[in-house]
Amino acid sequence: MNYVLALLLPPLSILLLGRIFLSIIVFLIWVPAILISGGLTHPMFIVLAWILIYQDHADRRV
Repeated sequence: MNYVLALLLPPLSILLLGRIFLSIIVFLIWVPAILISGGLTHPMFIVLAWILIYQDHADRRV
């Protein structure tokens, strides 16, 4: 479910992982990047959120 949320709203997905400060920083960069570039930078934030989700799941397995 979190992977799908990362496609639409990466900062919210990162916030749900419990990384509050990182989600605030990503949000502050994500909004202007979306407005200025027209969405060209959105995949970068999706990949960042997916990496963090994967790391969170890997930490739980160990």
